[in-house]
Amino acid sequence: MQVTEVANEGLKRAYTVVVPASDIAAEREKRLAQLGRELRLPGFRPGKVPAKVVQQRYGQAVMGEVLEQSVNNATQQVVSDRGLRPALQPKIELVNFSEGSDLEFKVELEVLPDVPMPDFAGIELERLKAEPTEEQIGKALESIARRNRKLEDVTEERGAEKGEVAVCDFTGRINGEAFPGGSATDMPIEVAGEGFIPGFTEQLEGIKPGEARTISVTFPEEYGAKELAGKVAEFEVTCKALKKPVLPALDDEFAKSLGFDDLGKLKDAVRESLQREYDSLSRLKVKRALLDALASRADFAVPEGMVEAEFSQIWQRVEADLKAGRLDEDDKGKDEATLKEEYRKIAERRIRLGLLLSEIGRTNNITVTGEELGRAMRQEAARYPGQEQQVMEFFRRNPQAAENLRSPIFEEKVVDFMLELAKVTERNVTPEELSSAAAA
Repeated sequence: MQVTEVANEGLKRAYTVVVPASDIAAEREKRLAQLGRELRLPGFRPGKVPAKVVQQRYGQAVMGEVLEQSVNNATQQVVSDRGLRPALQPKIELVNFSEGSDLEFKVELEVLPDVPMPDFAGIELERLKAEPTEEQIGKALESIARRNRKLEDVTEERGAEKGEVAVCDFTGRINGEAFPGGSATDMPIEVAGEGFIPGFTEQLEGIKPGEARTISVTFPEEYGAKELAGKVAEFEVTCKALKKPVLPALDDEFAKSLGFDDLGKLKDAVRESLQREYDSLSRLKVKRALLDALASRADFAVPEGMVEAEFSQIWQRVEADLKAGRLDEDDKGKDEATLKEEYRKIAERRIRLGLLLSEIGRTNNITVTGEELGRAMRQEAARYPGQEQQVMEFFRRNPQAAENLRSPIFEEKVVDFMLELAKVTERNVTPEELSSAAAA
């Protein structure tokens, strides 16, 4: 095999490769002979099919297999002999081949860059810490009680009050025409509550059982159904019954109904849940700060192919948001060229940080154990109650799907490693301050 380097610029490499015709012919004859020993054809004894028959029937298909395998083997040898680390699958271009001649093809690829290690000790970070207050625990308990409320019929003759539930039939029309999804029967609607078109439930205040009303609303411009977005609709609403919510008392009996020994145990569970939420927000903020610090210190070229692939995925989501009218506020008013430039920079930053995290993990022998991967698979399966066994079976049949769970675990372990080396100070803040800082 003859290999000639034709390009070596930055991270890009290109080679022309020539595989001798004699090697191709020898491998072809070897494959045909093996096939002849395995074939079972009518009129011939097993393993005794004449070579001429094998050649006539399967020669072309075997030659295709031989050429493909020869290209793959030669490409792997080029990469291995030169110690290259391809960023993506090499691109192959067939230059020349005909029966009895040498096989010539071109290999183009981008290699992974040399990634310099930053000074972790020079990174200074602040970790915010917050603990749930008794007031927040109380609000959380009230929220749990509201979710477990019971509805009782209103027996006195009066109109619906805010927070009560009117059971209604309604039909919506636009320009006098009914539209799909605009009608319902025996629909429970919380008066002045959320979940309907803005302005709909507020107009039900004071409605009485047996009363009919015409309610006029305007669908939001960003409404999911494009054919309704921004349009004025009228709903003929008939109230059939009125119910009032009755909240359970926050006592031991209520706690037991939720599976806890007493109210104290329920409070402890709420406190722990809130604490996990705050700890997660705190980690999110310090992780962002760490990645920002790394990005400011990372200055190396990144493979264009990887950036383009990442940008393509990002841009698909941006285009979907554009079509659905849910573009981020920061992006509204920008033309397509500006958006593409900004998101390409984001793609480049992601790739650079990804390569840096990968190199940090590699050089410091950070790995994901089988036990950690198995735990992640079980956690993923738990998200599908009643289908856990099917999800685990899916992972067993599709190793790549399981491998997709490895990357986030690896990233978190690398982040933990870097936080141990960085200078991290802690500051106690209120939960509100933490939430505001994390959102910013």
